[in-house]
Amino acid sequence: MTKPDHNINIHIDRKLYKVGVDQLTGRELRALPEPDISAQYELKLEVPGGTDRVVADDEKVELRNGEHFYSVQRNTNPG
Repeated sequence: MTKPDHNINIHIDRKLYKVGVDQLTGRELRALPEPDISAQYELKLEVPGGTDRVVADDEKVELRNGEHFYSVQRNTNPG
């Protein structure tokens, strides 16, 4: 992980966050909002013109200025 020469602006659930590193794990992204995003929710990365994708807790995400993430309730299978 490297420190960029400026903050990277990302959005999580429509709220702006300024981060001083160029990558975070899914778990670290979940911890940015107050309160943090519950384990009952998945964190997704918006992919313009494509299919949004789930960000795993242990996945390292290379952050780009202006990216949008959002949380959605996990699908539950009542079995």
